[in-house]
Amino acid sequence: MPPARQRRNVSQRRDEVAGVSEVLGVIMMLAMVVSIMGGVWVFLNPYISDFEDNTNWNAANGIADRLEDRIDVAADSPEGTGIRHKLGMRTSMLQGVSNLELWSISADLTSADIVNVHDYTGSTFTVSAVNSTATKAVIYDETGLNEFTIDTNSGLVTHNMQLTDWYVITILNDNEEPIHKTIKYTISGLRIITSLGNGEHEIYLVNNARIEHFADSAWEISKFPRVEFDQLATGGVRLSIILTNIAVNGSLGSANQLGIDIVSAGTITPFSGLCYNVRYSLINSVSAVITPQYDEQWLSEYALNRASGTLDSYIGLAPFERASGADGITVSSVGQPVYFDLSINEVVVER
Repeated sequence: MPPARQRRNVSQRRDEVAGVSEVLGVIMMLAMVVSIMGGVWVFLNPYISDFEDNTNWNAANGIADRLEDRIDVAADSPEGTGIRHKLGMRTSMLQGVSNLELWSISADLTSADIVNVHDYTGSTFTVSAVNSTATKAVIYDETGLNEFTIDTNSGLVTHNMQLTDWYVITILNDNEEPIHKTIKYTISGLRIITSLGNGEHEIYLVNNARIEHFADSAWEISKFPRVEFDQLATGGVRLSIILTNIAVNGSLGSANQLGIDIVSAGTITPFSGLCYNVRYSLINSVSAVITPQYDEQWLSEYALNRASGTLDSYIGLAPFERASGADGITVSSVGQPVYFDLSINEVVVER
């Protein structure tokens, strides 16, 4: 083979080898870049997920804040009036939840007798009065007013009514004067559900309170029901309770722009003025740990005075019987008059 041709073949083989080497180098470089990017993604993914969870959690709390403000405005509005509001529900869902709390509230309206309503069945209850002044029971519920005579021997009242979500029982004496009231009221509310990396996050808005729960942690109460106790400058003490029931018509769900109407359905004021033997209790069904935390919050000052041995002069909320508050909460006033105000606000939420 001529020398010139040999040189051309050798040069061609060198060019082919060089071309193959460049292709392999590019492939190896791309593989290295992909590997580095994959490692960076694996390393950053937990932080990205935490950032997204924190963003979604903040958005859910913002929704809860706005709902609380609008519900307060509607609750203080005249019946049939309210507001229209839009919520950005891109990562959360809004639901109505029924029968979250059951409140039982009672008080005597006169100092001449101590009255108790107990032994409830589907069609009867019993009225006991220390001085036997109770003669008639008036039941007020969603159907209106109904009067029933109290059996003078047993104190039994047979009513044959379907007492469901709420009712007010007023006990009258033989002069047709109210001497006692007992109230049972069922509270409904709202729930905001947000999907996070470790499970669902829940916020319950029930009766002016906010209850929050992460899938991997305990229940937390950031706001409590509106129960206020004050000593008056003019003498006496005042207990104020404001209940807010949220009824949901239809389904709410989620949407980028969820439009809802929040409308007042009226206010009931069963107590307003001087009362005796005030007692209230509640059962919260969101979780078994909520009711004891409510009682602990309301009885914190009582517990401090009990520990320091100063209950003889203690003025404030106190347990009705057991110190835990499981039997209800009453008022320790050391002989001062007790003014009791109870307002029940009803709000309707619908799309």
